[in-house]
Amino acid sequence: MSGDFTEIWVYLSTSPLLGLTLTLLAYQAACWIHKRLGGHPLANPVLISVALLAAILLLTDTPYATYFDGAQFVHFLLGPATVALAIPLYAQWPRLKAMAGPLLASLIAGSLTAALSAYAIGAMLGASRESLMSLAPKSVTTPIAMGVAERLGGLPSLTAVLVIITGILGAVGARYLYQWLRIEDHAVRGFAIGIASHGIGTARAFQVSEQAGAFAALAMGLNGLLTAVSLPWILPWIETLFAH
Repeated sequence: MSGDFTEIWVYLSTSPLLGLTLTLLAYQAACWIHKRLGGHPLANPVLISVALLAAILLLTDTPYATYFDGAQFVHFLLGPATVALAIPLYAQWPRLKAMAGPLLASLIAGSLTAALSAYAIGAMLGASRESLMSLAPKSVTTPIAMGVAERLGGLPSLTAVLVIITGILGAVGARYLYQWLRIEDHAVRGFAIGIASHGIGTARAFQVSEQAGAFAALAMGLNGLLTAVSLPWILPWIETLFAH
């Protein structure tokens, strides 16, 4: 029986649709688990999907490149999906204009805190310069974070892992932090998680409400832009400060 399964898998692994099929099935299974557990934050669909896919690839000894040949279609859809976030954002336009000042202040404070706190903690723990430059952009969406890390002299592959971990931790833990701080406003919740946990946090915010998702999408985009522009000239100054 195991021999037959191996032959079938070898045959299927040659098809570029394998990666796409596995991704969709893993995410559907993760959503089912998430729903069965009452939407508990710890049952995050992204976390479960990643774990399922990693286990399948390891057990079948399938190279990541083979998997990505099919899964790259999902990767391509990230672009249109990001653009589509403008639709719920437009619906919140009146409140966005009313909150422009506080949102701008929160964006600057949150963006700088996310990057500089990661750098400072890493430096105090003795991390190498490459690791520090990989840590700093961890709270922005993966393509921007990898580009910033490469420009700073970090390791884009390490940054990608840190970005995913940051997003999952934010999506899982934000609910409890908001409850502890007694923050009930969905706009405030969404904007905060968008700054701290980029796309994964934004997906979690949309599960809560459209308003939270819209503000999270805005924060994710603006934080990516601000980080890409500001970090390359702020970090050298911070390096000099820590050197003394």
